[in-house]
Amino acid sequence: MLLLLRKEDQVSSSGGKNIDYDKLITQFGCQTVDKSLLDRVQRLTGRPLPVFLRRGVFFAHRDFNKILDIYERGEKFFLYTGRGPSSESLHLGHLVPFMLTKYLQDAFDVPLVIQLSDDEKYLRDKNLSMEECERLGRENAKDIIACGFDGVSLTRTDPENKIRTLALCSAFYKNISRFSKRVTRNKADSIFGFTGEDNMRKQSYPAVQAVASFSNTFPRQFLGDDHLHCLIPCAIDQDPYFRMTRDVAPRIGYRKPALIESSFFPALQGEHRKMSASDPNSAIYFTDSAKVIKNKINQYAFSGGQESLQQHRKLGANLDVDIPVKYLNFFLEDDAELEHIKRNMARDIC
Repeated sequence: MLLLLRKEDQVSSSGGKNIDYDKLITQFGCQTVDKSLLDRVQRLTGRPLPVFLRRGVFFAHRDFNKILDIYERGEKFFLYTGRGPSSESLHLGHLVPFMLTKYLQDAFDVPLVIQLSDDEKYLRDKNLSMEECERLGRENAKDIIACGFDGVSLTRTDPENKIRTLALCSAFYKNISRFSKRVTRNKADSIFGFTGEDNMRKQSYPAVQAVASFSNTFPRQFLGDDHLHCLIPCAIDQDPYFRMTRDVAPRIGYRKPALIESSFFPALQGEHRKMSASDPNSAIYFTDSAKVIKNKINQYAFSGGQESLQQHRKLGANLDVDIPVKYLNFFLEDDAELEHIKRNMARDIC
């Protein structure tokens, strides 16, 4: 089952350095997705691991091992992920959590909630009207549908899309109220950096994102399953929302959601930045033609990685920072072909 709901973008490291993912784990208490965990996933599902798992793109988790325990006992869980529409098309970075979610839905045969936070985008962006945010949400939904999820139900605008748009029902609103009551203004400010200039609704929005991880928020969809466990595939920048969620959930009698978290998909300009919908020259979109993609790679992609052309000719490419190689690592399925390309690029080929 797929349920699409109506419901930040620029991330970079300081000083132009690559993001220290190990530090994120040690400081915030995530666990590493290690070989034993991946071996267990493969054993339980009987499926080959997707590139995002076997190449370490999803590198951290919170209680994913407990989700596997649940599955092994024959119990149910559901998946939850989302998208904040800020452009007409998804870009490659947005694709990463959806592709892993598609694998997880197929491998474990579980229902899925996808939250489209067009209302949050309206609250955050002074230049976007509510109608434009809703339009972007519908356009993004088309890209999400194209990922091939097991979907049901209807939209407001196009019954043939087989996607359900859900307004805030009574159970949803009650959970938002229960959750919000347990989070002080000071706590929210410290997590999300809110200031006195932020509008009131924007400050309350984290609760909306949080409570979609509780199955009793959707009583009609999860009839009789009010306390299902939840697994959230997401990028690491969403961790603050769900650290907060995991802190509050037991205090209102609910289960903590589990997470599996990916590294950032780098911008064309280098790994110190995340590909961003707000900067079209940093991103490759679903709607870009082959010619546009080629031009973007040639013009903007950080490649080579040596200090000069002479150094590059002498030493070959620095594959730790070369963006085309990074992109191949995300999407090229064939491991042998990837290694062949890397060997050739690391040699003197100029």
